[in-house]
Formats: sequence, structure tokens, C-alpha cells
Amino acid sequence: MRPRHPAQAAGWVLAALAVLLLVPTLVLLGLNVNHIDAGRIFSDVVLALAAVAYAGAGRLITSRLPGNAIGWLLGLVGLSVATATFTEQYALYGLVTNPGSVPAARVAGAVAGGTASLTIALLLPLILLFPDGRLPSRRWRPVLWAMVVVMVGWASQLFQAGTQITGGLTNAFQADHAAYPNPFGVFPRHGWYSSLLTGIFALAVVTGVLVVASVFARRRSASPEMRKQLAWLGYVGVLTAVWVVAQILNGLFATPAVSNGWLGTLIWGFMELTPVAGIPAAVAVAVLRYRLYEIDKIISRTLAYAIVTGLLVGVYAGLVLLATRVLPVNGSVAVAVSTLAAAALFTPLRSRVQRLVDRRFNRTRYDADRTLTAFAARLKDAVDQDEVRADLLGVVHRSLEPTHATVWVRPAR
Repeated sequence: MRPRHPAQAAGWVLAALAVLLLVPTLVLLGLNVNHIDAGRIFSDVVLALAAVAYAGAGRLITSRLPGNAIGWLLGLVGLSVATATFTEQYALYGLVTNPGSVPAARVAGAVAGGTASLTIALLLPLILLFPDGRLPSRRWRPVLWAMVVVMVGWASQLFQAGTQITGGLTNAFQADHAAYPNPFGVFPRHGWYSSLLTGIFALAVVTGVLVVASVFARRRSASPEMRKQLAWLGYVGVLTAVWVVAQILNGLFATPAVSNGWLGTLIWGFMELTPVAGIPAAVAVAVLRYRLYEIDKIISRTLAYAIVTGLLVGVYAGLVLLATRVLPVNGSVAVAVSTLAAAALFTPLRSRVQRLVDRRFNRTRYDADRTLTAFAARLKDAVDQDEVRADLLGVVHRSLEPTHATVWVRPAR
């Protein structure tokens, strides 16, 4: 079926690009597995799941409400996460795993860093406009403009000389001692540009605080249903704040070896992954439990596919790790075998996950499906017409809950 609105086609393209980028990303992840620690592999799995969740939720909302900014922001974040993950793995392969084997590896690494910053920056307007795609009031317009300034400032760091390219959302180059000077250095490392970045950082902190405040401001005048929707974002915000405090305490009280070692990497990873993966999860749960945008049935299927994707990516990564680090298997062979195993698991896993999602979040549909299945089984053995009519009426009442139902039986000729 053709999209009924040009914006719907753009929504399809946005989601398709994000999902398609994950295919070469997973292949490269399998090839790079010997140069990535377990924590970063876990992060890449979560990021792949987040990209699918953002892209899927964005596509569904833009298909129903193309004028709602939330759908477009979700789609853009999904594409940004997928791009950051792909370019990081591409650059890691060209710089560490098989040096010089692919073109423009350093350029891809710089893009990975830029899209990682863009991902974090896009989360601010997403929170400010959630859930209806509008500002809480006109007084919040300066905050929106401040976000634009922060985004432009963060993007300009791609052109700061003297900086190091350390990777994307997981800083994979730094872990492999493969960080390199920024190839696009135009602005000076120190002086006026450094002062400008300091001002932009201060503005970003103030803007972030105001964005959090906007959730409480919106909640004050919101309906009971919207308050429940906003509560899910509140959970993500509180958890993110916990990781921020943990990182500060880690820097203040831990020894440099521990602070910059595994503990600092772990806390930093959770501090990034909590909002990146938590926000689409919060949006999905808000949609499912409180019927936001009236697409709860479609979202339940999207959530099921997102969960299946995450599980299969985890299985894929685990099999590649097992094959390359435990068994003496060539990396390319391990990737091929793991891909086939994940493909074989897709159908049975999807049906099981879909049932669990419907049972938890879409109970009405789950109960209706079970009622219809049981009726179809009884119908095979039924011989009494009056009994079948009464049974059918009971199924209709339990499944559809109509105010009135009548069954007309056509006599046999």
C-alpha cells in the first residue's frame, strides 16, 4: 500500500535506514570481537536494540500523526544511534582489526563521535515535547532555542583542532589505544573557541535542568493519564541522575586507576545507555499501558520485534565470542554460523515473545485470541445447533463486549 501522505514516505525512509545500518554493524561487530571487551559488546547489543525501538516507535507515530514532532525526533535518534554504532565499528575494523583494509576509516571515526554527540543532544527536545509534541506553554520557547544553540555548539566540536577521536557511544578506539588526532581541525584548541565551548557547556547544563523542570511543569496541569505517561520518563531521568552522581563520586573518591579503569567505564556506559535505551522503552510502555496515540496494538508488535532483535543480537554476539575466543574458529566462519543460528531462532522466538507482550501489555487482545482459539477447537466436535449458537454468543460477548448481539442461523437447504 502506498503512503497516503508524503511525510509517511519520509518516515518509512528514516526507519528503514536505521534498521538497514544494523546489518553491516552486526557483521563488523563479529569481525571486531577480539578487540572489544565484554562490557562494550553488551553496550553495542543495547544500542542495536535502542536503534530498532526508536526507529519503530518513530515510524508508527509519524504514520498516524505526521505533524507530531515526537515521531520525527524518535526516528532521528534511531538513525543517529545506528549511524554512530556502524561508523564506530567500521572505523575500528579499518584501524585495529584489519588496518588499511577499508577506505576513510578515520573519517568514519570522526563521524561516529559527531553522531554520538547528536544522539545525546536530540534527547533534550524529545523530553521537552513529550508526549503531545508541543511545548508546555509559549514561555518555554527560549529553552527550545537554547537547545538549538547547544546542538550547533556540540556539532562544531567536530572541527576543533588538537582533540582526539576516541570513538562513538562506547569510545572503542580509546580502549584499543587507537585514538587519533581530529582530521577536521579548523577551530583552535584554546583561546576564543575554548571560551565559547565553556559557555555552551554552561548553557547545556542550564538547558538540561530546565528540560527536567518542564516535565514537572507539564505534569502540574496534566490529566491523570498524561501524568502516568510522564512518570515513565521520570523514572528514566531519576536513574540517569543516579549514574551522574555515581560518576561524580567515582571521580572524587576513587583512585585514578579505578576511576579511569573498569569502574569509570562501567558507570559511564550506564550513564549513556540509560537515557539512550530507556527513553524509547518509556515511550513504548506509556503507549501500551495508557493508549497514547491510540496505536497500542501496533506498538505491542513493534515492542515484540524490538525484544526479539535484542535477544538475537545477544545470541549472535555470544556465539561469536564463544567461537572466536574459546574454539579455534576463523572469524568469518564464526560470523556466518552465528548469523544462520540467529535466523533459525527468529520465528519461534518471535511467536513466544509476542504472546508474552500481549499477555502483559495487551491483555484484551490476548484473552480474545485465546477465547477464539478455544471456540474453534470446540466447533470441530459440536453437533447441537442451539449449543453452537449459545457458545458463539458467549464468545462474542467475552471478546468484543457489545451492548447487544444477535445470531441469525440460515437453515440448511
